[in-house]
Amino acid sequence: MFLTVFPSIMLPMFLAVMDQTIVATALPAIAGSMRNVERISWVVVSYLIATTIAAPVYGQLGDIFGRRRLMFVALLIFMIASVLCALAPSVEILTFTRILQGLGGGGLMTLSQALVGETIPPRERARYQGYLAAVAVSANGFGPLAGGYLTGQFGWQSIFLINVPIGMVAFFLTFRLKPQPRPGGAWKFDMPGLILFVAFVVPILLALEQVQHVDPQSLAGVFGFMGLGLVSLGFLLWREKRAATPLLPLALLRHPAIWRSDALAACHGAALVSLITFLPIYLQVVRGTTPAETGLLFLPLTIGIGVGSLVTGRIISITGRTTIFPTYGLILVTLNLLFLACWAPNLSLGQLPFTLLWNGLFMGTVMGVVQVTVQSVSGPKMLGAAAASVQFSRSVGAAFGTATVAAVLFSVLMATDPEAARLFGSMVEGGTGAIAVLEPARKAVVAAEIANAFRAAFLTVAFFTTMGFLFAVTIPLRRI
Repeated sequence: MFLTVFPSIMLPMFLAVMDQTIVATALPAIAGSMRNVERISWVVVSYLIATTIAAPVYGQLGDIFGRRRLMFVALLIFMIASVLCALAPSVEILTFTRILQGLGGGGLMTLSQALVGETIPPRERARYQGYLAAVAVSANGFGPLAGGYLTGQFGWQSIFLINVPIGMVAFFLTFRLKPQPRPGGAWKFDMPGLILFVAFVVPILLALEQVQHVDPQSLAGVFGFMGLGLVSLGFLLWREKRAATPLLPLALLRHPAIWRSDALAACHGAALVSLITFLPIYLQVVRGTTPAETGLLFLPLTIGIGVGSLVTGRIISITGRTTIFPTYGLILVTLNLLFLACWAPNLSLGQLPFTLLWNGLFMGTVMGVVQVTVQSVSGPKMLGAAAASVQFSRSVGAAFGTATVAAVLFSVLMATDPEAARLFGSMVEGGTGAIAVLEPARKAVVAAEIANAFRAAFLTVAFFTTMGFLFAVTIPLRRI
């Protein structure tokens, strides 16, 4: 069963997750080609918004029409949009095609998770979810490396065109999955719910994106977007309580095991993605590593998460125990982050990989448990909605986490050196080139100030993992 099911599920997941990060290292080349640096961040933000919106849509449609059939649709959308991205002549058109690509990518992520619950017996799901978690983390780490290589060798268009041959392989592998019987009964798509959901998600994610610009003048826009999003959320909840087939199944989300698992996924996404986002800046600016050295230093973190996910999934399959792993794992991750906050400047580059490996091993204890828990509670008829709730929670958590860490770093730098804060904002948006042009003495001062600000950043990430621990320890479903 492994060779039949896993490759068919793994490849779409790998494609969708990699596309969240592969664009990052190509942004300078895209900006230079299109001569529009001011709007280049939209290339990333648009994909995040689209994948977040797509998750519950595919969750509901997969429950009704079958996840295998929807996987074909998502792959076709993703591949066609990838070609359109490569052909885009401007940032505005590239942003639109990235939205289309995200509508396919969101389906690939959600349907891959739900297909595990559909095709794998409950006790074996943890092992497969561990495999998928390892694939997702590997794709996150592999994306920037692949993006840098492809852009340098073949141009930025290649980072989108590479999706086509891989997507075609995934398309044919999907034929190997057995179609499942569809539920009967009347059904009507919740279009008003979708409109209100978009009106909620888009302003919230735009507000979080504005925070990452670390510009005090953007605060008015942040509060405006947040207010609009919260008002839309109120109308969305009112609508979903009355809809015959709601886009967001509130009855399911009210279950303690599901909403606490979703909250755990959000905290995990906030911690992991903020680390992946800001550690390269720390390593290159503060520790003076080259991009190649940064990639090598990151390998222990990604390998650790993959190994932790695989081992956790296998032990759950044997013992049936679930929440014990993220509970103790997040305690150890939090202690490790506190150690980094206090002791990172004293660690040599040879010692740092062991610290990141430790962090990765225990970060890998979370996502497999989350997926297994929500799938066990939701039952076979609501697998898609359950998987979508996890994907949505993780996406919003990741956006919130990176925005919060950026705001903390910026606030600490503003208190000591406003120019360093401005330089840091440029590095968040476009890499470390902003600091490379400084005089050596000034560069050393800015690096020292950023190092001091990173103490607060590591403490912020430790706060996310602490909150994750609190949710993990209170999940009522302790074993499957």
